[in-house]
Amino acid sequence: MEICFRRTPLANGYLFMNKWSFPLVLLVAPAVVVAGGAPPNSGSVPAEVTEGRQIYEQYCAACHGWQGEGAADWTKPDEKGEMPPPPHDETGHTWRHSDAMLFRMIAEGWRHPFNKTDRLTMPAFKDILTDQEIQLVIEYLKTLWTEDQRRYQRSESQDVN
Repeated sequence: MEICFRRTPLANGYLFMNKWSFPLVLLVAPAVVVAGGAPPNSGSVPAEVTEGRQIYEQYCAACHGWQGEGAADWTKPDEKGEMPPPPHDETGHTWRHSDAMLFRMIAEGWRHPFNKTDRLTMPAFKDILTDQEIQLVIEYLKTLWTEDQRRYQRSESQDVN
C-alpha cells in the first residue's frame, strides 16, 4: 500500500498530510469539542448581568475599557489636569463605593475633586439611561471584582441604607 503525502504550506513551515489526515480531523475535532464541554459559567450568567454588560459596552467601555481596565495612567492627572477614567475591575476602586454612590455617579456624572477643571469628566447618564439600566450596569460591574471586593461593597451598600 502506497501512502501519498502532500506538502501543504502552513505558517513558516510545511504540514505533511496523507490522504487520511483531513477526514480524520473532521471526525476527531467535533469529539474533542464535545468532550471539552461548555466553558465555565456558560449559561449560568444571569440575564441582568448580560444586559448590564451590553449597556456598559455601549455607553461606558469607550472610556473605562472593554474589560473595565480603565485608562492608562488613571492615577495621574492628564495634560488638562483631569483624572482619567478609572478601571472598574478589581484593580480599581469602584468596589469601594456603595450601590447608591455608584448610581448617583452614573446618573448625575462626576467631577474628580482634584481636577483642575470644573467640567464633569464623567458625563451624566440620567437623560440617556433609565434607573433600571443604571442598576443593570452596576450589577455587571460587580462581576469584575473579586469575591472579597464584592463582600466589602455589599457591606458598604447595606451601611448606607
